[in-house]
Amino acid sequence: MCLAVPGRVLGVEERDGTRMATVDFGGVVKEVCLEYLPDLRVGEYAIVHVGFALQRLDEESARRTLELFENLGMLQEEFGDPWEQAARFGDEEPAREAGR
Repeated sequence: MCLAVPGRVLGVEERDGTRMATVDFGGVVKEVCLEYLPDLRVGEYAIVHVGFALQRLDEESARRTLELFENLGMLQEEFGDPWEQAARFGDEEPAREAGR
């Protein structure tokens, strides 16, 4: 399954002419393209699907949705266990993405 997940923007930068953001999805940190929301700023929340920020979201809605997804096990299903991934792939990338 591929969810549209709310996340909080931690940082924004331009890479090769494309605005990118580092986004926290309840403890899992991923890189996200901001081409559809070029004015999104650090600290704001957005709904992200397949690596693209699609819609701005207020903080309360984002937090409620993340909590619901976590309670249903959907974040684990979407992002997997970063420590399990590190053991399987033998690198540090999944641990970094988890904010550790």
